Amino acid sequence: MKWEEEGYTRKDEHGNIISIEDYEDSQNVTGISRVMTKGDFKLYAICGVGFFLDSYDLFIINLVTPIWTYEYWGGLAKPPVKTPTYPLLLRGAVNAAANIGNIIGQLSFGFLGDAFGRKFVYGKEMIIMIVGVILVISLPNHLKGPTRNKFWYLFGMRVLMGIGIGGDYPMSASIVAERSSLRNRGRMLGWIFSNQGWGTLAGSIVTLIVLGCFSKALKHGEYSQLDAVWRIQIGVALVPAFATLYQRLTMPESKKYLQSGELSMLKTSSLSSSATTMEYTGKSAQMHSTDVDSNELSSQDRNASIVEAHVAPPTRDVQMKTFMIYFSEWKHLKQLIGTASCWFFVDVAFYGLNLNQSVLLTAIGFSKGRTEYDTLLKNAYGNLIIAAAGYVPGYFLTIFFIEILGRRWIQIQGFLVCALMFGIIAGDYAHLGTAGKFVCFTIAQMFFNFGPNATTFIVPGELYPSRVRGFAHGVSAATGKLGAILSGVLFNYLSSPGKLGVANVLWIFFACNVAGAISTFFLVPETKGVDADALDFKECQEKVARGHAM
Repeated sequence: MKWEEEGYTRKDEHGNIISIEDYEDSQNVTGISRVMTKGDFKLYAICGVGFFLDSYDLFIINLVTPIWTYEYWGGLAKPPVKTPTYPLLLRGAVNAAANIGNIIGQLSFGFLGDAFGRKFVYGKEMIIMIVGVILVISLPNHLKGPTRNKFWYLFGMRVLMGIGIGGDYPMSASIVAERSSLRNRGRMLGWIFSNQGWGTLAGSIVTLIVLGCFSKALKHGEYSQLDAVWRIQIGVALVPAFATLYQRLTMPESKKYLQSGELSMLKTSSLSSSATTMEYTGKSAQMHSTDVDSNELSSQDRNASIVEAHVAPPTRDVQMKTFMIYFSEWKHLKQLIGTASCWFFVDVAFYGLNLNQSVLLTAIGFSKGRTEYDTLLKNAYGNLIIAAAGYVPGYFLTIFFIEILGRRWIQIQGFLVCALMFGIIAGDYAHLGTAGKFVCFTIAQMFFNFGPNATTFIVPGELYPSRVRGFAHGVSAATGKLGAILSGVLFNYLSSPGKLGVANVLWIFFACNVAGAISTFFLVPETKGVDADALDFKECQEKVARGHAM
């Protein structure tokens, strides 16, 4: 599957290039009846696979951890241990390793994507992720020294894998936002991000299939076969990774990025007459502190955004200066604080739940089995049910309603419903039955994805202009991963007996969701129908006018 030269352009019956909005108007394609054009599907297939792999690689650890516990710290350890004792902080570090790598990848690839262009960077993150996965499944069982050495090896390789995964966030968000129409941009970003749900679902299905293939040996107590099970579980991710690598490496540069890059050169040096090559004479758009009112650009104005650009990407020094100048204004910095803080709050609870879902299923009594095989099987079924009943449907509710309800409403209600679910479980933890806790966790998963887990990814991709979009999205995502790291490292330690306990940790998740709703209300504007590049150009024109007036 190949890229179109420009995903956000089409041709009329005379062969003339027109904007995708005009194309949709000519075809009478409106509202919910519009699903995907051919160009949209290409974006979904190429960029979406990255998020499928992101989720699969990040969350398969949740299903592999019980196997590692038994193989390296339990019955298969040398000497065998009757009661598995996987050190809590080490387990937390290995779980959080990919998120540590995410921060490095999100910041570095976000900046490099703005400085050197999407084409130069895209695909390299997939290569890093592929190398990381290969090195993880190549863990040498005969590594000398204590078992801890093997897990510090896993920690290092999962950090490397996480760098690649993190790099995909700002790059795919920027590429999709720059190649989508205003009226469908949020839905397209939602479609791309929904592949996280399929990745998580695939992790549970692959686990059940692999356990089924080894069931005869495992039922007869040949648990040494578990070593092959976890390597296959993780290694399956390489298939779609290799399948999409070529398309990423051959992506053409985004013209919107090139045109936005011209503003970076202008605003950090002297004015140029070339600034008039892209005029936005449409209706005024105003950005308010907590809301946005932006009318769609006229047909003539939209067509101006698809003219051929002959502008080289800004240099690294210019790009960093551009970022600092843009966010030196309070209205822009406030938005960055908003998108970053909301991502932090949701990731504390979201990753705390998902990276440790197997632990929580055991804690509420769902995944107890007579044998190690029965326990692994019930754990996989529990994860599958939660993914199918709550996790995946939440994404599609977001896709369906995002252009109707808007981003802020979905994000706030998602935070509040998740807070309610965690409050119910934590408040009556001792008396609430296994079924009740399981239902609450499932509802929380649904409203994470019909809520802040999806919208914290979508909003930064729409809110910032192309010239700072990659780095701003990377900063927001990296701040979120700090929350994920805190949960990954501390959850097992704090929830253990003698510490805070599971119920009090869930109260922390409750507080984070309430804080996220408050931060959204005061700091995050609505981005539905807003063209950030048009607003950025308008701001630039106003500053130029004020400069000449002085």
